Amino acid sequence: MADVSIIPANEAQRLAAVRRYDILDTPPDGAFDRITALAARRFGVPISIISIVDEDRIWFKSHHGIPVEQIGRDPGLCASAILSNDAHILPDASVDPRSLANPLVAGDFGLRFYAGVPLTTADGHNLGTLCIIDKEARPINQSQIEDLKDLAAIVMDQIEMQLSARRAVSEANLMAKEIDHRVMNSLQFVSSLLSMQSRSLDDPEAVGHLQLAANRVAAVAQVHRHFYAEGADQTSCITFLKRLCADLESILGREVQVSGDEGNIPMRSVQPIGLLVNELVTNAAKHGRGLIEVRYEIESYQHALIVSDEGRNLPKDFDPAAASQSLGMRVVTSLAKQLGGKLTSGHRPDGGSCFKVSFPALQ
Repeated sequence: MADVSIIPANEAQRLAAVRRYDILDTPPDGAFDRITALAARRFGVPISIISIVDEDRIWFKSHHGIPVEQIGRDPGLCASAILSNDAHILPDASVDPRSLANPLVAGDFGLRFYAGVPLTTADGHNLGTLCIIDKEARPINQSQIEDLKDLAAIVMDQIEMQLSARRAVSEANLMAKEIDHRVMNSLQFVSSLLSMQSRSLDDPEAVGHLQLAANRVAAVAQVHRHFYAEGADQTSCITFLKRLCADLESILGREVQVSGDEGNIPMRSVQPIGLLVNELVTNAAKHGRGLIEVRYEIESYQHALIVSDEGRNLPKDFDPAAASQSLGMRVVTSLAKQLGGKLTSGHRPDGGSCFKVSFPALQ
């Protein structure tokens, strides 16, 4: 733990501010590295550091002229520099009572000059410092101290800007999720209206068309829901298909079995794959019999989505890409093209129909 003599009175609130800015252990950033390089060049010193003072360590967001990424808090001069809002200046640390016992001064490192300015948040918390260091004692005048303060202010502006950007992205994501939720609810409402309308008709053919449309809209709503539930750049295709087909089972009243190879797909491909499965499974439920099987296969750089059932065999001259085919087949053909793939059809060895969409590996 840090020496209690160099802990600010508002330490709990200060550490909370450090966490709020979420800067600790972040990757190197060219904007900060340019500032430390500029500071070293402006003041003619070999070392310049942007530090963040954590609970038990001093972590360097940028370190010019020194390979170290962090040190313990106890020997850290930056831990002393955050105790005040003024610049912390040691023209010759070897004779300054504040630093005589510091291991960076008394040890092999041989620190002699230190000037640090605290990085102060808008609400008054010192996150760390912008400091310049030399192994030779040197004077520093007030004009130079003001220059160092200005550079520290630029560092703080950059930190604030990054926090604002993260908050803006977070708010945009929340808004997008709210919109997506409303879209899904609207789709489900339309599906319910179509189902209600179908129950008011006497024409069996019209009833069938409306119910099919209601099921299609409901399935699209489920694809939409699963797509935005992931919250990642990639997702497991098998996991997605199992969740989607569980919903299709409840909508269509038919058993749907999912199997295949494990593998991630980019989120942008989830919607066309989900809509493909929706159309093919709905088609199998309407025209086929028995168990509906959905299989996802990955072989080298080729992927395949296969949907089959135990119903009637397809006509010998059946062409799924023909213009005369149903709306569902035309939708499937269009979705297959979106994936850069092709739709083919055939028969299962044990009877029944089989549709296969083959497409290249998704990047």
